[in-house]
Amino acid sequence: MSRTGDTWRPRKPAATLSLLAELLLLAGWGATPASAQSIIRSPNLNISSRAPNLDRGPHIMINPNLGGRAVTGLNGNGFRIQSPCIAADRDSGNCSGQVAGSNGRKTKSRTASSSTGASLASRAIANEIVAEIDGALSEGQADALARRHGLRRIESRNFELLGATIGLFRVTGRKTLEAASREFAQDGSVRSVQPNLRYALQDQKAGEGDAAQYPQLKLRLTQAHALAEGANVTVAVIDSGVDFKHPEFAGAAITSFDALGSKDGPHAHGTGVAGAIVAHVRLTGSAPAARILAIRAFGTSGKRVESSSYVLLKGLDLAAGYGAQIINMSFAGPKDGLVGRGLAALAARNVVLIAAAGNAGPKSPPLYPAADANVIAVSATDSQDKLFAASNRGNYIAVAAPGVDIFLPAPDDKYQVTSGTSFSSAFVSGLAALMLQRNPALKREELRAILTKTARDLGPPGPDDQFGAGEADAFAAVSAVTVSPMPLAAASEKPAAPEMPEAEPAPTSELSTPTMAADKPTGDESRRDRGQTRP
Repeated sequence: MSRTGDTWRPRKPAATLSLLAELLLLAGWGATPASAQSIIRSPNLNISSRAPNLDRGPHIMINPNLGGRAVTGLNGNGFRIQSPCIAADRDSGNCSGQVAGSNGRKTKSRTASSSTGASLASRAIANEIVAEIDGALSEGQADALARRHGLRRIESRNFELLGATIGLFRVTGRKTLEAASREFAQDGSVRSVQPNLRYALQDQKAGEGDAAQYPQLKLRLTQAHALAEGANVTVAVIDSGVDFKHPEFAGAAITSFDALGSKDGPHAHGTGVAGAIVAHVRLTGSAPAARILAIRAFGTSGKRVESSSYVLLKGLDLAAGYGAQIINMSFAGPKDGLVGRGLAALAARNVVLIAAAGNAGPKSPPLYPAADANVIAVSATDSQDKLFAASNRGNYIAVAAPGVDIFLPAPDDKYQVTSGTSFSSAFVSGLAALMLQRNPALKREELRAILTKTARDLGPPGPDDQFGAGEADAFAAVSAVTVSPMPLAAASEKPAAPEMPEAEPAPTSELSTPTMAADKPTGDESRRDRGQTRP
């Protein structure tokens, strides 16, 4: 079993002090969690249908039992518009700040847009511990291990990505999380212990700018798509549920998995992020021919839409096992040793990692995974090339991309106008797919270097902590990539996928639907033409 990262075994006192230090750090960590607070308004647009120039088949992996929110009708432009604020949104914190109500007037939400003085309780799932344990233990032995320390094993599994067995445990007695963690860490069968940290999606309230498709112009997508459209490149989107029945995804090559095990239906955030990459009917995604591996890892928990360390690690493990070349992470949270190990392992496999910089504003400390050294962090700009007011700053920002008043798909055949570094990250993930189609052998550091070198400088001359190297330029970046003679299909071979929750079944009878992520396509099936989906 791999022993990368901090270990508890060699020096128990030092390990205990390390754990206490981490818990104290989390307790005093002052960043405001960027909750999923999408405020959606009806855009005043007249966008004609955009006939896709892609030859894609009709097969999409979805769950036909997924439910969505009620259709609110058509606006004057023929778009179904996501309602500005409904009860479900208020309960999940989606209507924080100023809400554009149905009467067009601004009203105050009942939910504050942010919280201050973040505590350990707000940074971690209550009473849950994530630990690396001895992989030789049987399930019964792992249960007994947990009981000896006043814990209950919720789940444990071997993560091929880390070469380690990770378990999720709940404190069952009267011990505090800190005391239970400290005691558990002393056991010889336990390698490392940490809280099960929270992560939040990174969408924010919409502004009052022009809602037209300015990202297409700013990123120079039309010119870039003449060179590449992302064909045969797999982008893993670790996010909330996606409504793949939306017309913008018609014919897209999509495979969907659930790392959460929830019954949540499609969500505006995940649908919007996927649309920023592969929309191709009335809207233009940055890589309309890319293959999407949609991994649902965010679900509603009380008033939050969130994920955790353990679930995100499952998502990363699945993305690695399925052979994703790019992973989009439009979420943010505190520094996390376990997730960091996963990111390092993915980087070692040459997987391109792209994340939202975060929506916590200029005073926020770095948010993760964007601030991880292995990740390309993306901040958000508006139609006037100004920085999104809520965008995080820092020397870890690599590039910027449009992320304010973005017109995107929403569940139930509707559309939304929303803002956030989430969507900037998605656009750049699609741009990376264009570059990998151009040269499948491109190394991730080479891709990053080209991406930043070809960016259009904004703000003070040279790299800065707001825009990084500048606003991404899809056409310049793709043009700068040397065309590789390597066949696309050969470059996109997928290794065996790990065991994961069920894949969501396809709606068409002619598809052979796997029941587990391990039931992956064979090498021949992965050599499919653009537009065919045989998950």
